[in-house]
Amino acid sequence: MLFEYQPGRGQQYPQAFLAGYNGLLMTDGYDAWRALEGATHLGCMAHARRKFTDAIKGRKKPGGPAVEALKFFEALYEVERLARQTLPEGETREQYTLRLRQQHSVPVLAAFKTWLDELAPQVLPKSYTGEAIAYARNQWDYLTRYASNGRAPIDNNLLERDIRVFVTGRKNWLFSDTTAGAKASATIYSLMLTCRACGVDPHDWLAHVLTQLPQRGPDADIEDLFPFNSAAKDAAPAENIT
Repeated sequence: MLFEYQPGRGQQYPQAFLAGYNGLLMTDGYDAWRALEGATHLGCMAHARRKFTDAIKGRKKPGGPAVEALKFFEALYEVERLARQTLPEGETREQYTLRLRQQHSVPVLAAFKTWLDELAPQVLPKSYTGEAIAYARNQWDYLTRYASNGRAPIDNNLLERDIRVFVTGRKNWLFSDTTAGAKASATIYSLMLTCRACGVDPHDWLAHVLTQLPQRGPDADIEDLFPFNSAAKDAAPAENIT
């Protein structure tokens, strides 16, 4: 897990941070991400779904087109739940996931796209439902690309969950006083959430690192102290990780 602070949201920042990257990149629909060349861009299905959920919340009466849209999302996520179950003999997780997506997700996506295209002219563009439909249609190529790759996730919810602690903290402190402070905060959150991702108790890890670092020289190799290599990983009780 890695957080980085930048003073703005322009495309030059992700271009500098991810220069030379040519792997999978899942983001929301912000245009600056799409300016990155070389990466395989994926859209986050949870972002698209959330807009229809907001449309339901914005209605005074129950029902409406957004409720129908959520049925398509539920069908897509049911395929993902199946893909996480016991593997058939002779198939890898990637192969099994791709097969299920091609057999089940692709037809659902096709039906969903037809539904979106038919409904788009019938709703107000600036309504919640209209904006949800427009987002899904504009991002369609990115949102559906996961179905052709057994390794790609359907959404970015795993990281969305992990950054929630940062967003909650930001609401408490409102802003950072200095650029250096913002960068330091990003570094600390990066380390703590990497601990959690690796099953390492953050307190145990910090105690271990702060004991070891003073014993190392300025040019010493400290890779063994990283959360994913740290001896604290073996000592961390799993029940303390939340």
